[in-house]
Amino acid sequence: MATKKTSMFTLTERMTISAANTEILATIDLGSYVDVGDRQAIQVHSVDFIFQGALGGASVPLELGGAANVTVQVTDLNRGSLVYADDRALVASGVLTYDPAGILSMATDLYPDNFGKGSDDGRYVVNDQLYITGFTDVLAVTGVLNLTVRVNASIVSLTAKDFMAIAIQSTAADN
Repeated sequence: MATKKTSMFTLTERMTISAANTEILATIDLGSYVDVGDRQAIQVHSVDFIFQGALGGASVPLELGGAANVTVQVTDLNRGSLVYADDRALVASGVLTYDPAGILSMATDLYPDNFGKGSDDGRYVVNDQLYITGFTDVLAVTGVLNLTVRVNASIVSLTAKDFMAIAIQSTAADN
């Protein structure tokens, strides 16, 4: 289905959450990597989520200020908010939980989504951006939470039929 054109590389984006109950949006530009004419796409192998306090060094529990859930999602279409797991645009998602007992834990729901055809080793993306949404339900009054998304990917060349199928699926997911 795909022929790798590059080795794996990492794309990184950091967003800062400074208010509770407000979705924060960011993007990773893929325009330099995706080429419709050459049927060139990005294959997302894995997505890592890193949570840090202010200036990257402060304690996350101090920034949260109490029991909280921090959610982050990566999609290949701009939904403008968090989506449900059945949304075909969802590439990866994760949650950081700080419970009332003071235990901090993290889990990924999709790492990355592997529902698509031929995506045994990742998710093929033919759109020119990845969209990131971050949210926390609790944040200390002066709290600042930094959320970094690291996308491990490679550039692949797809057959005409496969590129078209992924593009149609992505367009259909837009509805």
